[in-house]
Amino acid sequence: MPRRSRRRGGGTAWGKPLLILVVLALLVGGGYWWFGRGDAPPEAQAPATISSDGRSEASLPLPPVESTAPGDVTAPATLPPPAAANPSAGNRSAAGAPAADALPTYLPPEARQTLELIARGGPYPHRQDGSVFGNREGRLPRQPKGYYHEYTVDTPNLGHRGARRIVTGGNPPAEFYYSDDHYDSFRRFEYDLPEAR
Repeated sequence: MPRRSRRRGGGTAWGKPLLILVVLALLVGGGYWWFGRGDAPPEAQAPATISSDGRSEASLPLPPVESTAPGDVTAPATLPPPAAANPSAGNRSAAGAPAADALPTYLPPEARQTLELIARGGPYPHRQDGSVFGNREGRLPRQPKGYYHEYTVDTPNLGHRGARRIVTGGNPPAEFYYSDDHYDSFRRFEYDLPEAR
């Protein structure tokens, strides 16, 4: 009597080894993801408080306000209104170049154009500019929906919006945040909007 094969359904001999490789790859990838998360130290969390109605509330500390003046930590970084920035009105240094204003040094030059558009209320070069920023990752202080709005900071020689953004809080904007990594991190800065919009 001929011996019958244990394989049924005409499957290939690669089925079991392939399954083992897929499971191993998933385990290695999952372990890398799980243990790779602990590289950065966890942020200090604010203690939760219990309100009078029994709900737990936690507040997030605001990121520090940065200043561009070396050694001067108390002066906020502000930008003069666009009408005051007149190069022919003596706003030049001894070398004849325009004097640097008080925007933080980490902001790219294109951020000034974005801030001027925000101050004027547009028109914006990208249809998403001025739209509500959801803060779904919770990297900014918790506020009601619609509090934050996002604006693109153009990146030269790039054919799309890129990763640089300014996020404002309030209406009119009272808080300003800059992200150069597509909302993975934010840096808060001060900017005084001109009175007339």
